[in-house]
Amino acid sequence: MTEKRSENIGDEWKNFLARIGRDENSADTELFDSPNDILELRFWASYRGQTLARTVRGMMYYRKALMLQSHLERIASGDMEAAVSCRDATDTQGFELSPEARAQADLKFTYAVTCQIYGKQKEEGKPQAADVALLMQKNEALRVAFIDEVETLKDGKVYKEYYSKLVKADLNGKDKEIYSIKLPGDPKLGEGKPENQNHAIIFTRGNAIQTIDMNQDNYFEEALKMRNLLEEFHCDHGIRPPTILGVREHVFTGSVSSLASFMSKQETSFVTLGQRVLANPLKCRMHYGHPDVFDRVFHITRGGISKASRVINISEDIYAVKFQGLIQLYGKGILLIMSIFRYVYSFSLSISLCIYEIDISYLNSQVGKGRDVGLNQIALFEGKVAGGNGEQVLSRDIYRLGQLFDFFRMLSFYFTTVGFYFCTMLTVLTVYVFLYGKAYLALSGVGETLQERAQITNNTALTTALNTQFLFQIGVFTAVPMILVSILEQGFLRAVVSFLTMQLQLCSVFFTFSLGTRTHYFGRTILHGGARYQATGRGFVVRHIKFSENYRLYSRSHFVKGIEVALLLVLYLAYGFSEGGALSYILVSISSWFMALSWLYAPYLFNPSGFEWQKVVEDFRDWTNWLLYRGGIGVKGEESWEAWWEEELAHIRTLRGRILETVLSLRFFIFQYGIVYKLDVQGQNTSLAVYGLSWVVLAMLILLFKVFTFSQKTSVNFQLLLRFIQGVSLLLALAGLAIAIAFTSLSVTDVLASILAFIPTGWGILCIAAAWKPLIKRLGLWKSVRSIARLYDAGMGMVIFIPVAFVSWFPFVSTFQTRLMFNQAFSRGLEISLILAGNNQNTGI
Repeated sequence: MTEKRSENIGDEWKNFLARIGRDENSADTELFDSPNDILELRFWASYRGQTLARTVRGMMYYRKALMLQSHLERIASGDMEAAVSCRDATDTQGFELSPEARAQADLKFTYAVTCQIYGKQKEEGKPQAADVALLMQKNEALRVAFIDEVETLKDGKVYKEYYSKLVKADLNGKDKEIYSIKLPGDPKLGEGKPENQNHAIIFTRGNAIQTIDMNQDNYFEEALKMRNLLEEFHCDHGIRPPTILGVREHVFTGSVSSLASFMSKQETSFVTLGQRVLANPLKCRMHYGHPDVFDRVFHITRGGISKASRVINISEDIYAVKFQGLIQLYGKGILLIMSIFRYVYSFSLSISLCIYEIDISYLNSQVGKGRDVGLNQIALFEGKVAGGNGEQVLSRDIYRLGQLFDFFRMLSFYFTTVGFYFCTMLTVLTVYVFLYGKAYLALSGVGETLQERAQITNNTALTTALNTQFLFQIGVFTAVPMILVSILEQGFLRAVVSFLTMQLQLCSVFFTFSLGTRTHYFGRTILHGGARYQATGRGFVVRHIKFSENYRLYSRSHFVKGIEVALLLVLYLAYGFSEGGALSYILVSISSWFMALSWLYAPYLFNPSGFEWQKVVEDFRDWTNWLLYRGGIGVKGEESWEAWWEEELAHIRTLRGRILETVLSLRFFIFQYGIVYKLDVQGQNTSLAVYGLSWVVLAMLILLFKVFTFSQKTSVNFQLLLRFIQGVSLLLALAGLAIAIAFTSLSVTDVLASILAFIPTGWGILCIAAAWKPLIKRLGLWKSVRSIARLYDAGMGMVIFIPVAFVSWFPFVSTFQTRLMFNQAFSRGLEISLILAGNNQNTGI
């Protein structure tokens, strides 16, 4: 249904024009003549995005549902059919105009938006404050909670006082202060988002509380179910009464793009089938997200809804016993408090011991949810969640929970939080161990010897073990819950069609890429700590992402690792032994090649207009400008490679982290150590001197690089001498290489093998130097290290850019990619935008 609505966006526009009394053929500019029409247009557009206006409208359906139920119940007639046929009941505005229904709803429901900076925005006259005030005027039950900073002069010194305030709109449309509570100091002691809820929790009333995010929505028919849902608090569910009622989410952004569809199906499988199984029969379901309804009295008396501990609570949705923001619902009073910002959950140890939660998805009660729809947004979100899980692994909370949980809850907690990310990291590490094991067998000759002995002894089991690689990876089983949910909700045939469609939309590439995202951020946090909050942003992302932006975001998390895997596969291809030939190599390495290529090219494959030739040219110009721009004070990473590189090294701060980075970087020296003994020039010599000589050659190459990158601008005469030295050095290097090939056993394949050996070694040296940055700076070698690092990034960027540019030469590729990524409406819009853009630069789309 969502896809059908997005396809008929033109019909919705015609309906909007008819609603405001405009002809459907009238020019769009005529709307700007009327302020009322402009306002209606703004609301119309906001209701089709992930905006605060949409969330306010959706959550106000709770009040409308209460008014309708109260109005119907107050009708005097005992015959329900007569009650429905009553003129007041059939009047669409009847229950909204009933004073009794409005009064009853106001007793049961209040909806507040908690926004810390609303007061500051109002003082500065920002349009955001005016828009929030407009929402309060449009919805009389809406309240806004914010923190007000007041400067006072005392004893000649300026002091800041902080107040937590709740306001509403009065009859004149102005803000009317309801409560003002003086705070003992700055409330932002921990993370900003949970503190945003903590300052407003005092304004809540009633027995039930629900939390809603800014990018959520609601539906009137779902709001009518809330009264039945809350009755579950009073039902007998066992030893303890339930303290959380779990409900599902309907992701309304699933039709925007293929990525949004993948995230929607992933979310659906988790919040329906997965949560239902955890609730019944396992009895160990934990609160995972926004729509769940809490027993307010229970939670406030046991530590509160939100925890604001710094660093530990970076993650938002990590599926544990964590509590967030505020919605007060029904019972003796109803208050719905929604934070403008996303919520940060946290542990509550006392709650975790006595909480009892049930999943009431059998009611099919749900709220709308907008998810990230662009690859960069998804990657930042998953990176933030993975980093937060890493921080929790390093914290004492996991240990304490492990000591206090029973066995079944411990299993649930492990596999729905840190265990998921730990197993994901182990999956990637297994691939690395497998490939480095294959490299060892190839370079040492052990693999060939084992194969020969297996043939002599006719040991087929050993041969099979040596040539093993899973064609059907264990990751395929993670798709089983999603398929089962589709079968249950759509039927077998539609589920199969949906699954095949996802495969054609390259969902395997996306999920393989996400595997690398989670592994990188989780592993880096385990090694170094210091996870940071990542702002993902909202909205329908259909704009083209520049090459340099993708490179900055994915260079260390995916590109470096993808090239490392590719080099290992090339190494095994060059020196490995397999009696099956090319077919055996393909069967053994196909899944690893798939992972490496997915990590390298997925950001450009899922980039809108990623293969449009004009944009590729502009991307290359932008990337080279970023790469060559020098850093400095005040220069951001988006502007300069040097500034970005310094930011990328900021997470290495402790001695433990430097030692671990050094140990892990030693793996890159395996390439050089193994390959130099396979060169034709050294024959059968296996002495250590061969390896030492290779380091001499590497040092000479580094010295040659320094000669060509040295730039001294003291005098013109020195510049001439420098150019002369560079020219002579180049000629000597080429002459020496030619003589070695002509008069020794050095071959062209040896030169290529040396490149394969020295590139990983140089990167290993760079990683170790970056880990010991303070020491390298004291030695005066930091500029040289930075120059070599820039060369590596330039080379790595070209390895990725050249295939993208080559594919962009074919016009049909861009059209195919657009149709692959987006539904028909968005695809048509992008194609029209490209035509209208003409020769404009990259800023259009």
